[in-house]
Amino acid sequence: MTAISPEGVRDLVETHCRDIPDFPQPGVMFKDITPLLADSYAFGQVIEYLADFLERVGSELVVGIEARGFILAAPAAFQAGLGFVPLRKPGKLPGVTLRESYALEYGEAALEMHEDAIRPNTRVVIMDDILATGGTAAAAADLLERAGANVIGMSFLVELAYLGGRAKLPGRDLECVWTV
Repeated sequence: MTAISPEGVRDLVETHCRDIPDFPQPGVMFKDITPLLADSYAFGQVIEYLADFLERVGSELVVGIEARGFILAAPAAFQAGLGFVPLRKPGKLPGVTLRESYALEYGEAALEMHEDAIRPNTRVVIMDDILATGGTAAAAADLLERAGANVIGMSFLVELAYLGGRAKLPGRDLECVWTV
């Protein structure tokens, strides 16, 4: 699909992300991806690269984590010819939902999905913008596996390696475009 190399897409992400210190609270260095999203070439290359990953691992469905994960997962799913399932914050989905609570690096949160969003044994890839402490990604995988999905991979735009998130995702096939 795409001709861009892993190094080329990593360079695009690195040069198009900016650090915002002390957001959302003091001591947190926020990785802002909005400059990447505003550049149609860079964003398009990232989406094609992520779609290639989906095809390479044999995904049948893409799951995006609210909110910035939606921005990546939905177009990558479309590019790869796959469906998209959102994992939302509590209270955002109508109907019967499944919920998974987890700890964040600066608080607590939960994810929800429609109870009937995924057929049993569907091969899914979870996609989000940042892998930090791994809590959100681990909760997403737990929720999906409880729903009967086969989580075959996870894809992140940026990995904050110094926070050790990989340790919470043992045995997972991870695609991290840029590791900091």
